[in-house]
Amino acid sequence: MLVDIFSTFDDQNQVFMSFYFLVWVYSFVVIVLFSSSLWVSNMSWIWVINVMKDTISGQIFRSFGINLGGFLNLITGLFLFLIFVNLSGLIPYVFSPTSHLVVSFSLGFPLWLSLILSGVRHNLSSVIASLLPMGAPFLLNPFLVIIETVSIMVRSITLSVRLIANMSAGHIVLTLIGNYLMAGVFSSVISMFVLGLVQVLYTVFEFGISLIQAYIFCLLITLYSDDHPHDSGF
Repeated sequence: MLVDIFSTFDDQNQVFMSFYFLVWVYSFVVIVLFSSSLWVSNMSWIWVINVMKDTISGQIFRSFGINLGGFLNLITGLFLFLIFVNLSGLIPYVFSPTSHLVVSFSLGFPLWLSLILSGVRHNLSSVIASLLPMGAPFLLNPFLVIIETVSIMVRSITLSVRLIANMSAGHIVLTLIGNYLMAGVFSSVISMFVLGLVQVLYTVFEFGISLIQAYIFCLLITLYSDDHPHDSGF
């Protein structure tokens, strides 16, 4: 029995796979799967992997990120990693790494910072000019620059918190339903049936949320790449 609903954030609370072990295992699995087309002959398995790759690749091809060296492979690998990590959190007694700030922030911050540093190194004047919208009133220029700067600086935080909030909220709800379901064992059969049905339906819903949040995380990073200087000198 959990002490409270926030005990689900504790990676050492009633789990048989440690937090650090999962991160290393999934990182290795993604590397193996990403290169599986080089040594796997099962066409059905290759088709599944290619569908995952094409899903995020199609979005990158429509953004400026396609012009950044290695960006396509990086985001595609990240997409596969987030899918496996998010889905593993639905397994009982397996801690979800993406509900922990350390993992989400460690994924979002370096990617956001690398795009900022790449833009500054490539064309600093263009980056500074993008802080001020065209046609803005002269008196509002200082305030608009500050607001735009703050909005860019908090992107890494909002990117990480969005993933944490969506994944953690679902796990908390599943924990509450599970606790009520265990208590319902000693009550009526109807209560057990209703709670069991709700648990199954919400688990299916969380399955979709896990896939969607992985896509949204990669999609936002791809959209951030559009702020990179676009001049012909790149």
